[in-house]
Amino acid sequence: MIGAGTNRTKPSRGGGPAIILVRPQLAVNIGMCARAMANFGLSDLRLVSPREGWPRSGAYRKGAYAAAAGAVHLLEAARLFETIEAAILDLNFVWATTARERGQHKPILTPADAMPECAQKITAGEKHGVLFGPERTGLNNDEVALADAIITFPVDPAFASLNLAQAVLLTGYEWMRATTDAKPPFSPVQRSLAAPREMALSFFDYLEAELGRTGFFRPESKRQVMRRNMRNMFHRMQLTEQDVSSLRGMVVRLVEGSRTNGERSKKPRGGEPGSPAKPRQAHPKEEE
Repeated sequence: MIGAGTNRTKPSRGGGPAIILVRPQLAVNIGMCARAMANFGLSDLRLVSPREGWPRSGAYRKGAYAAAAGAVHLLEAARLFETIEAAILDLNFVWATTARERGQHKPILTPADAMPECAQKITAGEKHGVLFGPERTGLNNDEVALADAIITFPVDPAFASLNLAQAVLLTGYEWMRATTDAKPPFSPVQRSLAAPREMALSFFDYLEAELGRTGFFRPESKRQVMRRNMRNMFHRMQLTEQDVSSLRGMVVRLVEGSRTNGERSKKPRGGEPGSPAKPRQAHPKEEE
């Protein structure tokens, strides 16, 4: 399954620190971690003694691949290790994630601080990895002792435990921010130029004339304030040429009535013959 927003025509970034899942318990979490990695251009997934084994056919594998939602290439390329030591042999620097203070006198950083440092060192040629512990218990003290520094997350201390895939995702997000300009991947497309002031003023004059005809500006002493408020409302919208054309067309249709087979209705502009005009719209908020 490929999710919305996935574009296979664009190359994946790849690289980044290795994501090392230590004794992961749930297949669905492994799959969700792969998806989080793919979201942020991480490509090195390492599994240390998964509880159910890996790779494996059947329901365990099916659950992981379904949760990966298109990032199955990371699951297929994942490397399996029996111990953490074996998983980190080729690394120059290891980070350990934990929600608890361990008293090991290691540097303690948030992902926002750790990933820029990680990116700088990887650019210089080092290889880094981030350890994530089992879902229920996290890393134990001996496992944290294998790391050079600790990553912890700025969460509510009353509920500091993160889902495994959430922790990977937050780390990946900060990695992406550290290695890119962190701008949105797309921007609004300008489909129409800003409306010339002449066009906007012409629309205002037409709209106000029709509103005045129907008795909208009441009491008369507030007419000028109401006109100003209404014009300011439209100016705040930063109208385009298309906006003004559409608005004017809507007002014209309300004024002239519906069309049948291309013909205008014969309904008088003021309503039924002999009936007084009845204002329908609420007044804009009046300003002093």
